[in-house]
Amino acid sequence: MKKDIEFHPVRGVKVAIVRTVNAIEEADWSVILINGNDQPISNVFVTSKGYSNGESGPASDQRTSVLRHFFPEIDPRTHVVIEPIMPEVFHLNNEFWISYYIGRQIYDKKFIFVPDSIVENNLILIDPPGLEGVLHE
Repeated sequence: MKKDIEFHPVRGVKVAIVRTVNAIEEADWSVILINGNDQPISNVFVTSKGYSNGESGPASDQRTSVLRHFFPEIDPRTHVVIEPIMPEVFHLNNEFWISYYIGRQIYDKKFIFVPDSIVENNLILIDPPGLEGVLHE
């Protein structure tokens, strides 16, 4: 049962939405998972979705498809691309729920990028991978 599982605080694992420039000089955006720990993380399961708060009534309630990703192992001090993300969903809550193991211990955390947080003024240099983006720790 879930209540019987001991969850430790997540440390060293971060999610970022980063920007690169493609061959035709347009911005491409990707969601990445950074393992900043000194040991690998394994059995990494990521669920992502976008949703609005529906504050203006049910007609304005927006949701994206739920996507699921699995990575058998992410090496220490590296990152993986979870998925591309389109600027058309930046006005939504973009949620990434990460579960993983270090050894036999399970870790679990939701990272939520709130509406309109992915803007030029919030971009910082994220190292690794040395790209501009918005970081969520």
